Amino acid sequence: MICGPTATGKTSLAINFAKKFNGEIVSADSRQVYKHLDIGTGKDLPKNIEYRISSIEFKDIEVGYYSDGKIRLWGYDLVEPTVEFSVANYLSSTEVILADIYKRGKLPIIVGGTGLYIRAITEGIPTAVIPKNPNLRRLYLGNSAIQLQEILARLNPIKFAFLNQSDRMNPRRLIRAIEIEENINKHKIKTNNQRKFDSLLIGLTADKEFIRKRIEKRVNVRIKQGIENEIKGLIESGLSWEKQSMNTLGYKEWRQYFENGKSREEVINEWIKDEINYAKRQMTWFKKVKDILWFDIEKSGWQKVVESVVRRWHNK
Repeated sequence: MICGPTATGKTSLAINFAKKFNGEIVSADSRQVYKHLDIGTGKDLPKNIEYRISSIEFKDIEVGYYSDGKIRLWGYDLVEPTVEFSVANYLSSTEVILADIYKRGKLPIIVGGTGLYIRAITEGIPTAVIPKNPNLRRLYLGNSAIQLQEILARLNPIKFAFLNQSDRMNPRRLIRAIEIEENINKHKIKTNNQRKFDSLLIGLTADKEFIRKRIEKRVNVRIKQGIENEIKGLIESGLSWEKQSMNTLGYKEWRQYFENGKSREEVINEWIKDEINYAKRQMTWFKKVKDILWFDIEKSGWQKVVESVVRRWHNK
């Protein structure tokens, strides 16, 4: 597994390892699962690559992959942007993909910055079995973050106390936490759900200023690639700003630009700021994960060091 904050070159390293170790890549990004959201989610797929439908059967999801004829990249473009996609969906679909990769004698390389997805594979998430409750969600829809905090604090004060500031101000995550607390006794939750994979966790990191500059550069690249036109096309196709897919970095910042005349400069500055804050939250999350071997991408020759570590592990 290759993880770490945004803009550290995780995907390019994964592609390099896939070629050298007979591997296939599985994305661990919570927004790259959406079709048509390409530029803002930074799919950055290699040139001369095609989308192909696999033989995998999984519920009503058409599981496909990208391939250049040599390696396969999974986990991209699984659902339409109108569909909600949860960590439970990711876990169940990825387990099917991993089984297919193992069956063909390939090495799965999971790469991404969504910490919850990484955790789902390495440790499992027992509460993922708790389904959505549409009635409960309608009941709490429109409540402020403060109101939802009070409800969750009454249900489980300990859980509320351990929420970070970002989660405390996110109504969608608060409602999910309430949903879990109100339904947890109705489901058999397995507390010992440790995965039995022989896994190697590689983390890429760098100085905050280095990452900030990379983020600024990448945002400017995505502007040139046409993110504004991509979002305009999505809205014109009927996609609502209220959908989960549009509540993501690189997209949500543009809402006030399209609806209320916010300037492009303001949008871009807000986007960069949000990306930097997201990178900080990612590092906070990953620092809590045990067994990650960290590599500083600012150091000369770091790629060779990582490759030697992976080779020793792979050949043992």
